[in-house]
Amino acid sequence: MLTISPEASQAIRGILAASDAPDGSMFRIAPQGQDGTGSGPDLAVSVTESPAPGDEVVEGEEVAVCVEPTAAAVLEDKELDANVVGEQVSFTIDDQTPS
Repeated sequence: MLTISPEASQAIRGILAASDAPDGSMFRIAPQGQDGTGSGPDLAVSVTESPAPGDEVVEGEEVAVCVEPTAAAVLEDKELDANVVGEQVSFTIDDQTPS
């Protein structure tokens, strides 16, 4: 199952607070086309008021992220992390599979 780093949780809370999304809104991760390598889908993040049918809900520190079923399969054993520089946030997916 996807995990959410403390840095990603903090970044998501900040983005949701700065948006005009209603209280209780969450991030949603879903496929958006194919990546350039052909190894899987590109993933997009959006803000949603509630999970779509079939979404997996992953809890972080005071945040919840909905993951579309196809994306959930790709993100199994991964961690959502964030890099924040000033007001710019970039999310990364880190492999959590033991070596």
